[in-house]
Amino acid sequence: MRALVQRAAEARVSVGGEVIGGIGPGLCCLVGATHDDDVDAARKLAGKIWNLRVFADENGQMNRSVAETSGEVLVVSQFTLYGDTRKGRRPSFVAAAAPDEAARLIDEVAAELRRLGATVATGSFGAHMKVELTNDGPVTLMLEV
Repeated sequence: MRALVQRAAEARVSVGGEVIGGIGPGLCCLVGATHDDDVDAARKLAGKIWNLRVFADENGQMNRSVAETSGEVLVVSQFTLYGDTRKGRRPSFVAAAAPDEAARLIDEVAAELRRLGATVATGSFGAHMKVELTNDGPVTLMLEV
């Protein structure tokens, strides 16, 4: 599984002009799954997100996690993270997991983050979403498990 994680001052996701999920300070996570991912991978990714040290400590160093800062997490499905652009001009998405399996795994990432103690907002799997965020830093990292 992959997650493009951005430290956000705020973030929200809309479908059809209606905000369906939003967070204040925390992490905006675009999450994708591939064919050989499983529930263990989803839980491991959630743990990495929860413990990722990208928030400033008292000395201004990126040394605190969302777990330590009471930050929130926005989880948005993103099959295009598995887009292959090595050939031609049109991305191939054959590496992305089938929709039913991907939805289950991305739901598991959000569920595991909640079990860990995070306040989690989500997008709507398969919907045409608009994601808005104020990237804080900017800080953007790709996580893979």
